[in-house]
Amino acid sequence: MATVHLRIGDLVWGKLGRYPPWPGKIVSPPKDLKKPRGKKCHFVKFFGTEDHAWIKVEQLKPYHAHKEEMIKINKGKRFQQAVDAVEDFLKKAKGKEQNSDGKGDSKGKKTPNKPLKILDEDDEDLSALKDPSEKDLADSDPEPSTIERLGAGPGSGFKWESSPVKDDPHFHHFLLSQSEKPASSMEPISKRLKIIEEVTGSTSIQAADSTAINGSITPTDKRIGFLGLGLMGSGIVSNLLKMGHVVTVWNRTAEKCDLFIQEGARLGRTPAEVASMCDITFSCVSDPKAARDLVLGPSGVLQGIRPGKCYVEMSTVDPETITELSQVITSRGGRFLEAPVAGSQQLSNDGMLVILAAGDRTVYEDCSSCFQAMGKTSFFLGEAGNAARMMLILNMVQGSFMATIAEGLTLAQATGQSQQTFLDILCQGQMASTFVDQKCQNILQGNFKPDYYLKHIQKDLRLAISMGDMANHPTPMAAAANEVYKRAKALDQSDNDISAVYRAYIH
Repeated sequence: MATVHLRIGDLVWGKLGRYPPWPGKIVSPPKDLKKPRGKKCHFVKFFGTEDHAWIKVEQLKPYHAHKEEMIKINKGKRFQQAVDAVEDFLKKAKGKEQNSDGKGDSKGKKTPNKPLKILDEDDEDLSALKDPSEKDLADSDPEPSTIERLGAGPGSGFKWESSPVKDDPHFHHFLLSQSEKPASSMEPISKRLKIIEEVTGSTSIQAADSTAINGSITPTDKRIGFLGLGLMGSGIVSNLLKMGHVVTVWNRTAEKCDLFIQEGARLGRTPAEVASMCDITFSCVSDPKAARDLVLGPSGVLQGIRPGKCYVEMSTVDPETITELSQVITSRGGRFLEAPVAGSQQLSNDGMLVILAAGDRTVYEDCSSCFQAMGKTSFFLGEAGNAARMMLILNMVQGSFMATIAEGLTLAQATGQSQQTFLDILCQGQMASTFVDQKCQNILQGNFKPDYYLKHIQKDLRLAISMGDMANHPTPMAAAANEVYKRAKALDQSDNDISAVYRAYIH
């Protein structure tokens, strides 16, 4: 295939992993962001999103030459919004070009004809304004890219070159995660990339399954089962249905299934029936005991497992439970993946969860459209048990942090300081976050409606402390926080939000 020479400012279609081709513009990367290793690549800013990525040259196509083809194979609402943004962008650029026609420099010399460099206020680097003849990026030698195609998206009819996937337990491609708030154009993009360093010293940067392109998701043709319609499961199932997946549901309290049946879900009478009817069965329940009972109990999942059936455990449990479930599922010829989720009820409803997966990688790839529907980011962490470990560590940090914030609020009150002023100052500093602001505002308003149950974060702290004991690693901060949550539970706060740990300090 002939090499297409592209320069900064060129509009392109960029193909990244399993995502459909998306319109973007080649821009200069931040100076502190190194080029990835691999084949020649360009740094692309995608329209209609806050996403940026290093894209290999062979995964880029000129925008105008392939516009009609791309529009035919992508019909999603967000995709159309992105195309509209490109067209608006071109109109503005054309207006600027016409306004500048006939103008020379201060000495009256005619300005030489140059390729139009399209630049808007969101560009990452003003060096995009330089004369493209000074340096053709296609002729430069960037470090090789590790971008790889992980699967076909809705644009699979368009032929894009791809490299064979290597045996790496992580994604290899590079994508900047969609953020809830638009990032400042001055923010170093490298700070927003999620990096995992393996023991071997190799580095993988995880992809974000940004909901900016959820409108273009092609749902898998596999039959999906879902067990457990609690705070997290309900939002997940709702998003699976919205994106066109065929879903069969079951819940211990059958009445919770009614709403989803009305939305188009099918009803399974038992976990065994769901597992036998479906190609991939997800479960999301409260704790290790519930997870084991669901699989090993009467009419449990195990009874419905046949060779080739997939089981995905999304509950936050200990690694030992994951190992046990993996062994019994695979002993029946089934395929197993763990995929606990980081987030809350609101993030589940919004399809913005973070999925941590480990186990059978082929199951992970089969779940691609499901993970895109329910989350903004997914990570594959290797062998079964690794996701459980990572999830417990994350929740240990979150639980300890929430207890510390509650302690700070009550100490402010005890010393005659304004709690609202404490929050205002906190939200202007380095610890500012949506999490801190929302939780503290809810505390000050006395609103402890559960977004993540207090009893569950205490369970996660307990499991994390036990994991630390097994690794002979001290966890004194988590242990202290755990005692505060136990006191909150004793005060009947189990079914309230984790922010109700505040009440452990005022009673």
